[in-house]
Amino acid sequence: MKAPRKIHSRQLLEIINRFPKARVLVLGDFILDRFIWGSVSRISPEAPVPVVNVNRESFLLGGSLNVANNIHTLGGIVYPCGIVGRDLEGRLLMRGLRRFGIETGGVVQDKTRPTTIKTRVIAHSQQVVRVDREKIQPLSVSDIRRILQFIQKKIKQADVVIVEDYGKGVVEPSLLKPLLKLAKRLKKPVLVDPKEKHFSLYKGVTAITPNRSEAYGGYNASNGRQPDLEEAGRGLLKQLNLQAVLITLGEEGMALFEKNQPTQRIPTTAREVFDVSGAGDTVIAAFGLSLAAGATLQQAAVLSNLAAGIVVGKLGTATIEPNELKQAIRSREDLFNA
Repeated sequence: MKAPRKIHSRQLLEIINRFPKARVLVLGDFILDRFIWGSVSRISPEAPVPVVNVNRESFLLGGSLNVANNIHTLGGIVYPCGIVGRDLEGRLLMRGLRRFGIETGGVVQDKTRPTTIKTRVIAHSQQVVRVDREKIQPLSVSDIRRILQFIQKKIKQADVVIVEDYGKGVVEPSLLKPLLKLAKRLKKPVLVDPKEKHFSLYKGVTAITPNRSEAYGGYNASNGRQPDLEEAGRGLLKQLNLQAVLITLGEEGMALFEKNQPTQRIPTTAREVFDVSGAGDTVIAAFGLSLAAGATLQQAAVLSNLAAGIVVGKLGTATIEPNELKQAIRSREDLFNA
């Protein structure tokens, strides 16, 4: 087994400087994140639940669009593709993309399914309840054809492909198989933020970024045993024929498993955790953008860990900017060989 490779802060800063030339194609479930912000001063007399006095509402790009927005705010070029309904929420998502100057050519509108919306009620910096509205059904032949037409056009320009699977119906075999076949022919790396029930679909992609629970659930251990972290990471590498598995571990940081490399444990850099909403989106966005900018898998994992440490310190479905990432590197020189 090879010795761990050294990471230098100078190299990480150089990778960030290359972000503006990096291009990423993002396929996945589009979600509108709605936040209702308020305060609580009493309990309802009707039931033992808090009464939230609403102060304001906000709407943010969620799901795979949060991945796309993270890539955009980090300075990269992104091509998102997915489905929205012909409804108010779909128009809000389109308006948000246009406001940020993000490509909209891959947005397919389908009048037969509503735009997926997650509504979170926040009071005193705490999430009180989440309400989801969604309709999970197979994509129509027409929707698949339109998405594939966009993919065939943009994948040639992309350096990396990201698949963000929220299990809302977009990531299915009829779409994923031709995408992977095309990516393999063009030698484009494919990264997946996985859904546990879909692990068998990801065979042969470059890397996946599950959390611990998803990794344990997706790995088929013998005799139905509960695997440990090392077994799950190494097992997924072999079962799915991957180059890498990056498992997020919450307050314990991350673990990177690569073929013919020792396991790399990456400690968390989060100082305060206010909200983990969308943290996984930030991880795969920074991981994919870093690879598109020429990073090694290990360098990309370190940068994605730093990005996650920043974003969990913010409320809501948040994004980060290059200067924040650079400052995080400079403030944690103890983690690198300067």
